Amino acid sequence: MATLRTFPSSEPISGASPERVEMKFEVVVIPVADVDRSKEFYTKLGWRLDADFPFDNGFRVVQFTPPGSGCSVQFGTKMTSAAAGSAQGLYLIVSDVEAARKKLAAQGIDVSEVFHAGTPGAQFRIDGSGRLSGPAPEHATYSSFATFRDPDGNGWLFQEVTTRLPGRGLSNLDVATLTKLLQEAEQHHGEYEPTAPKHHWSGWYAAYIVARQEGKTPEEAAKDGKLQIEGTR
Repeated sequence: MATLRTFPSSEPISGASPERVEMKFEVVVIPVADVDRSKEFYTKLGWRLDADFPFDNGFRVVQFTPPGSGCSVQFGTKMTSAAAGSAQGLYLIVSDVEAARKKLAAQGIDVSEVFHAGTPGAQFRIDGSGRLSGPAPEHATYSSFATFRDPDGNGWLFQEVTTRLPGRGLSNLDVATLTKLLQEAEQHHGEYEPTAPKHHWSGWYAAYIVARQEGKTPEEAAKDGKLQIEGTR
């Protein structure tokens, strides 16, 4: 994922096919030393507790999901041979990194100040070298960060994303993002409607939004909306 203000390519990533099988990345396992301590920490973050299942053979799995996330985190006993605290660079995408940082700090979580990378990859350096204080100029998308760690040292990274690059799609929609997407769909549907056959707007909107979530451009999504209505998909 590009994280600086300049990118090697902004072209959509191809590879989708009619026969594709969806593969939804839903869980990341992190290594911890004390399951109950970790459970207390992630509860304090306000993440949703999905499961805490102990078994007779000592296996235990605990699962939490961050607010608005389609991916969850699991930890427990007899789950991984990785060293406790060795998971680093775990992304948490937010629309306002300063607000996310303040919320964690108010909960008593030790979280870094907001920063941007002065040198490529500075956001991943544990010693903090290469970081410049404050958000990126003009809050450039993908470029402002804050970091925090769980009790074992597993490293989490807030990344502010305000506009996604072409082909990256839209996921885990919050109210603000969905509102903007609906307004965008309304505009394109309005351009189509004068020459469209009789139809209900919901079918066009559904096709448009799904296409945008798959990473298609607004123009490509509008074509999908038209194909949905005219029955040639």
